[in-house]
Amino acid sequence: MLGKTNENIELDKILDMATMVAGDFSLQEVLDRLAEAAVKITSTTACSIRLLDEESGDLAMRSTYGLSESWRNKGPVTREDPVVKEAFSGQAVVLDDMRVDGRSQYPQAIADEGLVSQLTVAMTFKNKPIGVLRLYSPEPRRFDEDSVAIARLVATQCAIAITNAKLYSRAIRGAKVSEQMRLGAVIQRRMIPNHAPKMCGLDVAATYQPCFEIGGDLYDFIKINDHTIAIGIADVIGKGIPAAMMMSLFRGAFRAYADKAFEKRSMSEIVDKLNKVAYKECRNGEFITLFFGYIDIDKMEMTYCNCGHEPGLLMRGGKTRDLNTGGLVLGVLEDAHYDIETVKLQDHDSLLLYTDGLIDAMDFDGELWGKERMLEVLDKCVDCSAGQLIKNLLAYRRRFVGLASQVDDTSLVAVKVNTCDCDESS
Repeated sequence: MLGKTNENIELDKILDMATMVAGDFSLQEVLDRLAEAAVKITSTTACSIRLLDEESGDLAMRSTYGLSESWRNKGPVTREDPVVKEAFSGQAVVLDDMRVDGRSQYPQAIADEGLVSQLTVAMTFKNKPIGVLRLYSPEPRRFDEDSVAIARLVATQCAIAITNAKLYSRAIRGAKVSEQMRLGAVIQRRMIPNHAPKMCGLDVAATYQPCFEIGGDLYDFIKINDHTIAIGIADVIGKGIPAAMMMSLFRGAFRAYADKAFEKRSMSEIVDKLNKVAYKECRNGEFITLFFGYIDIDKMEMTYCNCGHEPGLLMRGGKTRDLNTGGLVLGVLEDAHYDIETVKLQDHDSLLLYTDGLIDAMDFDGELWGKERMLEVLDKCVDCSAGQLIKNLLAYRRRFVGLASQVDDTSLVAVKVNTCDCDESS
């Protein structure tokens, strides 16, 4: 039996172990400290800690104290080992003399290490075994009831500390992923224009609201000359980092073909090039929707192609027309055909381009805001500027969905035709 002084010493050492339970330590650091503490608290010779691999059923040697490298590498121990099975059933298993006990494994390693007696207790967390703590001594019959009681207490502290260390490790990994996501979001924001371009005769506004930190929506503007602007809005099917990477690649292709090829290629040829890029880069199940148009304010017309995207909306005199001409989403068929349409524009026309996150927003009951509600808002915004049109749409949608979380990004581009302002400024 332990004397009073020894009990106080053991208690102090066990309390020291509690700091490992609450401390921010790596898992390996915790295991090494615990193995050493277990030996000192129980006044034995050596300790080993094995953790259970749920998939393989093996108990991997994760830390030792007072044991040689050859002992660490002596061979596998599984949950079917008779001593481990007894320990996992809740028993404290004492082998008074491993040299003659039939439950012992690796007799040569035992002899080489000079070990005789062994105590094995399970480490459990929420009634689930996560590993075993083993104590060793060169003396026979070393472990009595007091030793078992202390070993159980140590094993309990070990299990809590190990679980805490695992959670801490996951938190660190999560923080690294969060930082990557944050940096990805910064990069993505830089790829989306901060301001819509200014062009005489056109009032242009846009906004982007990601549902995650980064996403797959894209819009872009390219001022071709003093009277022509290219506008594109796209949605990469997917979320998070992969969608953002694909969006980045596609934006580069869009700017290259829409800008540099404007004078040399037709819109049909440009869309065909973009589709081939998407077909080459998209993986199984991935694709890109795109609405792409050129607005020529001198000719008062817009030439566009809708590649499986939500239809653009042309609003004139209280009536709304869907702009659907085009073809399939990009990236599905390498040789897909795309139709092109040119529409005439008039003063006070409004054009709205959006991704499906706008109308697919849901309230807490799972009801979609929907296109009909969007059209009702547009009817109220006939005389609104491009910027006010976007603000009204988002305000009415927010009123409908409340604080319900959304699962898709939202991008909006609005254009108002007003050549009268251009005439007045000239």
